[in-house]
Amino acid sequence: MHPLIRYIRKKALPTAFCPGCGNGIIMKAMFEAFDMKGIDRLDNVVFVSGIGCAAWIPSPHIDADSIHTLHGRAIPVATGVKLSNPQLEVIVISGDGDLIGIGGNHLIHAARRNMDLLVIMVNNMIYGMTGGQVSPTTPLDVKTTTTPYGNIEVPFDTCLLVDKLGANYVARWTVGHYLRLRDSIIHALDKRGFRFIEVISQCTARVCSRLGISAAECIKMLMRKSVSIKRVKDPYNEIVKGNIVVGIYADRDNPSYIERMRKIVSS
Repeated sequence: MHPLIRYIRKKALPTAFCPGCGNGIIMKAMFEAFDMKGIDRLDNVVFVSGIGCAAWIPSPHIDADSIHTLHGRAIPVATGVKLSNPQLEVIVISGDGDLIGIGGNHLIHAARRNMDLLVIMVNNMIYGMTGGQVSPTTPLDVKTTTTPYGNIEVPFDTCLLVDKLGANYVARWTVGHYLRLRDSIIHALDKRGFRFIEVISQCTARVCSRLGISAAECIKMLMRKSVSIKRVKDPYNEIVKGNIVVGIYADRDNPSYIERMRKIVSS
């Protein structure tokens, strides 16, 4: 039996993910991070997710406590869990529609507060589960069910936003950058404050099928469009051009919300 199987709730198998979906890749990267950190059981970890395909990663598939909450409300629920028991490692896993679309305001203020949460945003650049509508991260000119003539809205650079709000750790990778993604999760688990990892993933049902390409070809396309933040002068301009800026946007060690709260309580 593979050692990573200990993190999976076996009764939930097989997963509900579409064939070729990147959610399984992301889940394995996280499991490898736990394993390399020496985390044998997830008794001290609580997962929180909203509504959407990525929200199914922790619930019901991971053998740990999890809260599957309302659309867009994963971060405030996770904040409540962390404040009620600061000893817990609270991890939010949800999609771009849930976290920056429906729940964008919550993401902004959690980053501003440097709240002690690890947020993994799976960005498939569309509202995948609800019909393939345009999302705040859909690239320019891409056709969706709600933009049949092509998207005319410039997409968010969510990492740039969260970085400027002062989060302690901000990074973006694609599912093709598997080892870098895994190592980012390991590093984020060692840090305090707000940690945000965006993972660009293929949506086989709503994007790859519309483009007429396979999941493997879609991953290769994501890799071709990726440019390192170390070589970029203006990340926003790269997003406008349709490129994917990958790398570490921020790696700080500023006092977290929990630390500031404890200081007040103990004074």
